[in-house]
Amino acid sequence: MEELAEPARHNDQLEELVSRVRSYNPHADEALIRRAYEYSARMHRGQKRMSGEPYVIHPLNVALIIAQLKLDVPSIVTGLLHDVVEDTSVSLAEIQALFGDEIATLVDGVTKVSKITFQSREEKQAENFRKMIIAMAQDIRVVLIKLADRLHNMRTLDHLAPDRQIEISRETIEIYAPLAHRLGIYWLKSELEDAALRYVDPAGYQMLKAFVAKTRVEREQYIKAVIEILGQRLADSGVKAQVTGRPKHFYSIYAKMQSEGLAFEEIYDVVAFRILVDSVRECYEALGVVHANWKPVPGRFKDYIALPKINMYQSLHTTVIGPRGQRMEVQIRTHEMHRVAEEGIAAHWSYKEGNGHLSQQQTERFAWLRRLIEWQQNVKDPQEFLSTVKEDLFPEEVFVFTPKGDVLDFPRGATIVDFAYRIHSQVGNHLVGARVNGRMVPLRYKLASGDTVEVLTSDKQVPGKDWLNWAATARAKSRIRQWLRAQESQRSIQVATAMLDHELQQLGLSLNQLKREGRLDQAVREFSTRDVDTLLAQVGYGIISAGQLLTKILSPDELKAYRGEKPLQVPTERPAREARKAVGGGVVVSGLGDVMVRFAHCCNPLPGERITGFITRGRGVTIHLVGCPRALETDPQRRIPVVWKDGEESPHPIRLEVLCVDKPGVLAAITKNIAAAGINITSAQVKSTDVNRRSSSLFELNVTSARQLNNLMHSIAAIDGVLKVTRIGQHNGNRSG
Repeated sequence: MEELAEPARHNDQLEELVSRVRSYNPHADEALIRRAYEYSARMHRGQKRMSGEPYVIHPLNVALIIAQLKLDVPSIVTGLLHDVVEDTSVSLAEIQALFGDEIATLVDGVTKVSKITFQSREEKQAENFRKMIIAMAQDIRVVLIKLADRLHNMRTLDHLAPDRQIEISRETIEIYAPLAHRLGIYWLKSELEDAALRYVDPAGYQMLKAFVAKTRVEREQYIKAVIEILGQRLADSGVKAQVTGRPKHFYSIYAKMQSEGLAFEEIYDVVAFRILVDSVRECYEALGVVHANWKPVPGRFKDYIALPKINMYQSLHTTVIGPRGQRMEVQIRTHEMHRVAEEGIAAHWSYKEGNGHLSQQQTERFAWLRRLIEWQQNVKDPQEFLSTVKEDLFPEEVFVFTPKGDVLDFPRGATIVDFAYRIHSQVGNHLVGARVNGRMVPLRYKLASGDTVEVLTSDKQVPGKDWLNWAATARAKSRIRQWLRAQESQRSIQVATAMLDHELQQLGLSLNQLKREGRLDQAVREFSTRDVDTLLAQVGYGIISAGQLLTKILSPDELKAYRGEKPLQVPTERPAREARKAVGGGVVVSGLGDVMVRFAHCCNPLPGERITGFITRGRGVTIHLVGCPRALETDPQRRIPVVWKDGEESPHPIRLEVLCVDKPGVLAAITKNIAAAGINITSAQVKSTDVNRRSSSLFELNVTSARQLNNLMHSIAAIDGVLKVTRIGQHNGNRSG
């Protein structure tokens, strides 16, 4: 009798459990439930919860939640026994002997899932997820029992230490609430989230609770009034409906406040109304009544009846401007849809088969569960398995692995660039490529869940503006912009220095001399810039002209001399020895240090031809041919002397058009001459016309100098059948330089 004394204390809850099971399953084996309860109470005898209550209260309450989910008797029994193997001396073999194979399998599954611990999201490793979802895939009842276990733990979390409360609550929000949502059990998801919020953000929760309490009376009056109005309008339209209203869950309000940066007073749709009808036709009729009486908010209508969610949730959602000008959300569904929405996967449970498993038809309805089962059967690598699991639990995120096996999460659409900057800013700045699952991929490759990513870097690589088009995360975009701004600023300072030195040269001055004399400090104040470098960068960008700055830093006599002299004629060529430094493409820019050089596509200058430079905003110096129409249109103040560097010839692209008689052998002779000149053909286009039996060939070539090109053109012109050889530019309507 002593063994039965403790179970007797909780007979009321036991009877409530049996009654609840009987209400949806009249043929349930009540004797088995009672026997399981007595066994659990006996095995846990003497054990206490942190609250000081007998431990058996926990499995009993878990069983009550399982009954609320309307699961079968083996699930109820597992709820009563789920901790005996882990927390007592009972073995799984003893459970199997006393209660059968099915219940032993369920208890074993729940025990394994209970041993899984998640810390931070990045530390949720693949094997843990695999264990949890394999147990779920083998028998979905395991995860439903675990959700019931977690819900009761959240209801009784007060007695744990604060750090454990936060840890368990975060785990609940990140893992178990999304799982409940994925299974379609919305009441369970909402309660888990609300309970977890109390510990994750106690101040936010209490503030929200106070605001809700403060407006409770007014809100209840509003709900009552709207229900009456809605009910009357629907009845007047011949729609038989049940109308209910309720405040939204704390966590949904909290999440909206956090995501949109709103205060509670700015959240208008804190109340949701539900209309339940008998048929799908009446759902749309009720929607018509709602929209006919209140103005709908654009973009807030969702038809989940025509397009159900993946967990089979169906409903019409709309937000309207209701009475008193307040936004209100209205959900419209049939009674059957409501049952599915509230019970989720449990609404499709089959008792006729007698084993509590989903029928094939029901399994088909939950395609994502079927995919998990197939994956866990076919995939041996736990990290590979994780990709499918997380993709289903967190559909807006992708989870990838570092070479060390760490898991990193990214928004869907993230690329290799995002991955590199997530590792470190310097890794991102010097990214040259990546291997994904062992194969090379471009930087714009979009990450997929389960990818293992190894990035490759080089000190010579730097970010380009096109990287901004490939980055999806704010972190990566911010780092790229930061680097580009720094580099553009540096180049602009160099450009400004060259411009100002060129202007000051006629006065026998230099910018460094004026800096040493402190003359630029006054200009910094005049133009309200942060420092001298910022001032010079603005000159380089073209925000402040060189002339404007000189009027601030020159003395009256110097300024008079500067304005009184005629502008110096810019020489088209200067000896290489007068230049400070050679730069890219074999070009020497007078007065500049290491600055980027680009060649204008409008004229494609070649070594040996007379050239001029044009200072561009943040893009270094653009090289044009002297006399190029585009160059003549540029601002004279931004032109700068440039020459080809002696003894350095690098390939430059040019386009050559050859008009010839359309007869055999001519094209072969042309290409033979090009090859004999040691020139590479990058592309060729040949067009024949019926007019005068002529053909036109357009060649794109890489030549090293004007001399090489002239020799080639003369040799092609000498070929029998060639009528004309012309070098052409790339005029496309865009300004060069």
